[in-house]
Amino acid sequence: MIAELIRRNRSCRRFDQTHAIDLKTLKELVDLARLSASAANRQPLKYVLSSPPQINDQIFSCLTWAAYLKDWPGPREGEKPSAYIIILGDSAINEKINCDHGIAAQSIMLGAREKGLAGCIFGTVNRKRLMDILKLPPQYSILLVLAIGKPQEQAVIETVGSDGNIRYWRDAEEVHHVPKRKLEDIIIAEY
Repeated sequence: MIAELIRRNRSCRRFDQTHAIDLKTLKELVDLARLSASAANRQPLKYVLSSPPQINDQIFSCLTWAAYLKDWPGPREGEKPSAYIIILGDSAINEKINCDHGIAAQSIMLGAREKGLAGCIFGTVNRKRLMDILKLPPQYSILLVLAIGKPQEQAVIETVGSDGNIRYWRDAEEVHHVPKRKLEDIIIAEY
């Protein structure tokens, strides 16, 4: 069950924007992150949830979409995410956050897939602008932005070819192809 969920959990960049996602659903997803592992159990993460289109548009403007797809500026109107979860670090709890946000993001994304939703994790964010938009106090830092919505694209896993190219790409039918290294290429020792 978890293996199939992970196989289906690809970054999604085109959504059915008419499919609304309520705050209850976003809270359920954040609750999965809350229950996940945290380094030294400090739990330094906080979250901002957004589903209103007017706030979502402002968040959308702070994101960089699909760097490998040079001729694609991002989702068009009608394909944008219906919701966002912004993962923050709370410096009042811990100044340095190493891995918690990655664990939290994966838990949220797997939960979204289980609900028939999909998402994309953003690390390339205009953080200053987004901090201003959200009026966040300086004790918080934006770690990741998660776009969430009902998927409107198909993604498939490919094996990395002999050229070693790991760049994702889209074919003529707009299917999103994601090359992954072979298992035997990433295990460097067995004892």
